[in-house]
Amino acid sequence: MAFFQEYTRELIATGILGILLILFRILSTKLVRSYAKSNQTLEHRTNLVIKYIHLFINILVVIALIIIWGVQTKDIFIALSSITTVVGVAMFAQWSILSNITSGVILFFSFPFKIGDVIKIHDKDFPIEAEIEDIGAFHVYLKTIDGEKIIYPNNLLLQKGISILKDHFDDKEFMD
Repeated sequence: MAFFQEYTRELIATGILGILLILFRILSTKLVRSYAKSNQTLEHRTNLVIKYIHLFINILVVIALIIIWGVQTKDIFIALSSITTVVGVAMFAQWSILSNITSGVILFFSFPFKIGDVIKIHDKDFPIEAEIEDIGAFHVYLKTIDGEKIIYPNNLLLQKGISILKDHFDDKEFMD
C-alpha cells in the first residue's frame, strides 16, 4: 500500500500514457488506412507502414515512461550512448537496410506509381523497362516484357529518374 501512496503521480501518469498510446495507435492506423484507401494502396503495404508508425510511437512511449519515473539523466545518457554505439555499428554495417525501409515508407506516401504500372528506370548503365508487380519494405519487384523478374532496391528507385509508360497496364504482352 505504501508503494501506491509513494508513487501515485507516476502511476496515474503511466495510466494516462497507456490510454494515449492506445488512442495514438488507433488514430494513426485509421489515418494510414484512410490514406491507403483513397490512393488504392495494397493491404500488405498499408500494414507495413502501420507497423513502422507503431514502432515509432512505442519508442516515444518508452522515452516518456523513463521521464515519468524519474530515471536519472546521467543514467539515461549512459544507456543511450551505449545503445547508440551498438546501433551505430550495426547500422553502419547495414545502412542499406535502413535506407530501403525509409524509402519504402516514402514510396507508400508520395510516389506517383502503383503496382501494375509499367515504368522505365533511367539508369545509364542498366536501363530497365518493366511492370511493377509488388512494392515491399526493401525492394520493388519488377517483371520485364521478356518475363524476367527483377528485384530493385527501394533506395535506388528514389535516386533514379522514372518514367511511367502505362498506368495500371492493360497491354497483354506484360501479363503471364
